[in-house]
Amino acid sequence: MFTVASLWIPFTIVAALGQVARNAMQRSLTGPLGTWGATNIRFLFGFPFSIIFFAVVVTVTGDRVPWPTTAFWPWLLLGALSQIVGTGMMLLAMNDRSFVVTTAYLKTEAIQTAIFGFIFLADHLTVLKVVAILIATAGVVIAALRPAGGKGFADLKPTLLGLGAAAAFALSAVGFRGAVIVVPGVSFVTAASYTLVFGLFVQTLVLSVYLLVRAPDVLRKILGLWKPSMLAGFMGAFASQFWFLAFALTAAANVRTLALVEVLFAQAVAYYSFKQPMSARELSGIVLIVAGVALLVAA
Repeated sequence: MFTVASLWIPFTIVAALGQVARNAMQRSLTGPLGTWGATNIRFLFGFPFSIIFFAVVVTVTGDRVPWPTTAFWPWLLLGALSQIVGTGMMLLAMNDRSFVVTTAYLKTEAIQTAIFGFIFLADHLTVLKVVAILIATAGVVIAALRPAGGKGFADLKPTLLGLGAAAAFALSAVGFRGAVIVVPGVSFVTAASYTLVFGLFVQTLVLSVYLLVRAPDVLRKILGLWKPSMLAGFMGAFASQFWFLAFALTAAANVRTLALVEVLFAQAVAYYSFKQPMSARELSGIVLIVAGVALLVAA
């Protein structure tokens, strides 16, 4: 029987679809705006949409809006700041490697999230779920590997960037889940939307101030590209809304493992938009990813 607690599954799938679309949009803006300019798009233009989402949620649920507690801020700052770092590293890696392979490196986030979630939140995972995470992660590694002759320093940099971004995103997932679950006296939907608003506010403030000081011309370019930026911002806020809803219902590691289906979505985007074909190695890795995800859902 499908219960409210099981809603994390469709929430995660919707979020993964939205994230692939947002990543593709950000990638196209990296050229004219640079890495941090494209990174700020998801925050600066996503923040107004998060306020709209929150207003709709509060109206529907009738929840009272609580004041942030002292327990809320450390988790929120961990999530918000780690996500800024992860996004920037992700876009740098995408400039050096294919869209699909970079996405594969990022998906090592699942196993890292399981470790961080256990350490910081004492999130419990069954043996079957741990096996599912390992299988899916193995698929990611296989999909990301290159032939022996292709190794070298030029390949090391995007690899390290991708893995580093995965670690930052893992910490971000744990931080945001920690923030969502300490919001007092409201429904899980309100708690998720509430956390999203504050998270995007912090991220917009930090990165906009940084660009204002270090590269004010980038902010002007961002405003000049407001139409594509608005769409990317909406998709970013949309995806984050569903990530946070999923985090409110289950361990971050469960969410980020199911999110490995994003590799399949990314393959479709890469094939149709960037004309990047899929190799037999990538296909075999994706088969393992699907098997691991199926085992996780079954568990």
